[in-house]
Amino acid sequence: MNVLLVGRGGREHSIAMKLYESEQVDQLYAAPGNGGISDIAVCTDLDEMDIDGLLTFAVEKAIDLTIVGPENPLVAGIADKFHKAGMRIFAPTKQAAMLEGSKRYAKEFMQKYGIPTASYASFTHAADAKAYISQIGVPVVVKADGLAGGKGVVVAHAIDEAYRAVERFLAADHNQGSTSSIVIEECLEGPELSLMAFVHGSNVYPMLPARDYKRAFDHDKGPNTGGMGAYAPVEDVSAETLERITNTVLQKAADGMKKEGHPFTGILYAGLMMTEEGPKVIEFNARFGDPETEVVLPLLKNDLLQVLLDVLDGKDPQLSWEPKHCAGVVLASAGYPEAYEKGILLPDLTPEDSVIIVHAGTRITADGLVSDGGRVLLAGSRGDTLTEAINGVYGWLERRHIQPERFFYRRDIGQIVLAEDSAV
Repeated sequence: MNVLLVGRGGREHSIAMKLYESEQVDQLYAAPGNGGISDIAVCTDLDEMDIDGLLTFAVEKAIDLTIVGPENPLVAGIADKFHKAGMRIFAPTKQAAMLEGSKRYAKEFMQKYGIPTASYASFTHAADAKAYISQIGVPVVVKADGLAGGKGVVVAHAIDEAYRAVERFLAADHNQGSTSSIVIEECLEGPELSLMAFVHGSNVYPMLPARDYKRAFDHDKGPNTGGMGAYAPVEDVSAETLERITNTVLQKAADGMKKEGHPFTGILYAGLMMTEEGPKVIEFNARFGDPETEVVLPLLKNDLLQVLLDVLDGKDPQLSWEPKHCAGVVLASAGYPEAYEKGILLPDLTPEDSVIIVHAGTRITADGLVSDGGRVLLAGSRGDTLTEAINGVYGWLERRHIQPERFFYRRDIGQIVLAEDSAV
């Protein structure tokens, strides 16, 4: 089969590596891909938002299945155009992708279908939003309504901080073409959890749970990012709790979208807070999470292409997982998630033992592999225990002699787990 993978980040490289293992894949194309993906796929110059160009390419190359990684083309309606042209694609429609594309839509949807989430209010005028914040007090969570690349959320612990977030998120140029509105939520407390599932209509097949780290710096300090590291599975969440999340969150969402007349096909991601009252949804994504994908897919035993085909055909893919753990740490450009420099020559990225190198923002030049984004790569490692996996990642990174003026990474991914293991 000929397969087209849309995207350029670490999530897409991880997907590409699993597809490369499949004996069913005759030719794998990536649009546009990155420095790592180019080793295992034919990369094109097509941008992921060039939907007409991607469709033309898919027709010309007789693509049997297109897989979409990032959220922007989903919200722009890439699945709708491919469906209309009779091309098979594993992705939600434009309306179904609104679960991620609009925080306001997602909150209204959850309220309608009884999906547990934080209380909220939405606003289009800064004065009204500030008055609401003054009334309920802090801490509060301020969210841009539209897509913001993982950086449209501020957890404000001071009134002035909340006000600044309101003003910034309501700026006309912030929401990438979406309506200028915001959502203000109560601040939930507890450990976070990510649970992704393959979904087609009312069929929901959950993956392993993962935990990611959004803040830029150690001890959850600094601004929110697209994710600085993750690990899977999450052992402090019981099988009963995972079943509860599947039934009360993922299944309810799939059934609700079907009732709305917009059945969901693709990857449904639930970002959750494990509160004292039970699991509550922080956000929905309409695609593979990043960096969660990079630590979940390496543990999948199945042929990923066959899983996607089975799901599309209404069959149970019979997911099977390695009885191991995977941890990943993101290497980011200095300055990320704000201004940063591109084109920096990368250190030796030769993997060792169980280490997996997943490229995110990289590019091949005449001088070698250089940085081409804020999150440059993810170093991952599998182990029989989570401690073994975490130590494998950090051992590899320490041997790279990373220059702190060029790149940085969090040094506490899974730190609590390590501390607890040491105490046993």
